[in-house]
Amino acid sequence: MASAIQIVAVIDYGSSNLRSVAKAIEHVASDRQKVIVTRDTNIITNADRVVFPGQGAMGDCMHNLIEQGLDAVIREAMATKPFFGICLGLQSLMDWSDEDGGVEGLGIIPGKVVHFPEDPRDAKTGERLKIPHMGWNQVKPVHDHPLWHGIEPGSRFYFVHSYYVIPKQKDVIAATTEYAIEFTSAVARGNVFAVQFHPEKSQHDGLQLLANFLVWDGSE
Repeated sequence: MASAIQIVAVIDYGSSNLRSVAKAIEHVASDRQKVIVTRDTNIITNADRVVFPGQGAMGDCMHNLIEQGLDAVIREAMATKPFFGICLGLQSLMDWSDEDGGVEGLGIIPGKVVHFPEDPRDAKTGERLKIPHMGWNQVKPVHDHPLWHGIEPGSRFYFVHSYYVIPKQKDVIAATTEYAIEFTSAVARGNVFAVQFHPEKSQHDGLQLLANFLVWDGSE
């Protein structure tokens, strides 16, 4: 008897990079997995895996989530199934963001979102760094996790952001990156994994990370 098709729901709340995320996931998905870009709460609730991507401003993100009733379904998904957040899909999990004059997040992972320091400098050369942090940078895992399988420590991923997360609990930090300061570039807690960088723009290692998510059972 053939196994059932697994549904991978990519949450659509109005972000501009949904299609590139969906295409990247489709590229590594098996023929028994179907990727659906959706804002339908029933589809998200019944999906086997959920991906929460995003780029843009935190204020718009939270406004759209609440207006469409997606905040509640995200909380439910994070409690019940493998969940992967990308960029704003990481930042919005925190309690609070300094962006847009101050925005309440979903409060799922205790912590805050702050802007890079004024006058950021390279720690080694003293060279002034540009904000947003845009381009390739090293991601350094701080502990083993199934989603790092097949990815060398210090591999480079693609970033585009001016804000970064500061989790209250250090044990949720899954990776760090250096850009003027050392900041959290991935978090992991139970069946939740979320990253600041864009795996869909990160070539081989980004695709490997997404492929790992598609076979992950949600355990650490």
